[in-house]
Amino acid sequence: MIPAYPGGHALLEGKVVVVTASAGAGIGQAAARRCLEEGAQVVISDTHQRRLDETLEALKAEHGDSVAAAACNVTVEDDVLRLIDTAVDTFGRLDVMINNAGLGGTKSLLEMTDEEWTRVLDVTLNGTFRCTRAAVKQMVAQGGGGAVVNNSSVIGWRAQAGQAHYAAAKAGVMALTRCAALDVAEHGIRINAVAPSLAMHPHLVKVTSDELLAQLTQREAFGRYAEPWEVANVMVFLASDYASYLTGEVVSVSSQRA
Repeated sequence: MIPAYPGGHALLEGKVVVVTASAGAGIGQAAARRCLEEGAQVVISDTHQRRLDETLEALKAEHGDSVAAAACNVTVEDDVLRLIDTAVDTFGRLDVMINNAGLGGTKSLLEMTDEEWTRVLDVTLNGTFRCTRAAVKQMVAQGGGGAVVNNSSVIGWRAQAGQAHYAAAKAGVMALTRCAALDVAEHGIRINAVAPSLAMHPHLVKVTSDELLAQLTQREAFGRYAEPWEVANVMVFLASDYASYLTGEVVSVSSQRA
């Protein structure tokens, strides 16, 4: 069935959205806030209970009972299933899954351990797989329809020293997005991804030197990094019916050549 033109209302009005890694001040919280502003009911999640509680309190002050929370470690299947159940138990269904959880770092391949490689892959790629699988199973059980938005990175396309594990994980997210989209297209479910170039958030500050941040910022056409809400805006678009003909796509959120 061809969807109706979605104009004339909030982009996510009546939708139930889950956002992983959405505590703190990064892209995840920005995505949760933008979804709420566009009329959605949102379940936020994170591994850090204190930050999750603080974020829930702040969002509830703005949006009341339209927001709920569930702690989730995306490397643990039971946590992922519990997160999906929280959305269904609280709001009755699941319409949009935003997979924001990821883990990076800078380490030369010459010095990288198996544990360091595996940890980044398990959170960033395997976690996205687990959450996507759980979400689309729920969407199919509801009768189909829905959207998944994955957070990848332009580093999945281009080389950067010290980023072999992160780049491999993000390239994997891109490939997962494209292939999974074909698996669920018959059910009316769309799966797309964003690929930011440089978006400022607390974790990036912790794992990146001032010198490297300055170099990366200089490459941007606007001479600055993206604010988290600028990435979140594209996520909201991909989650909305305005993107009804997009699936298996990776959208670069960048002010430079991807």
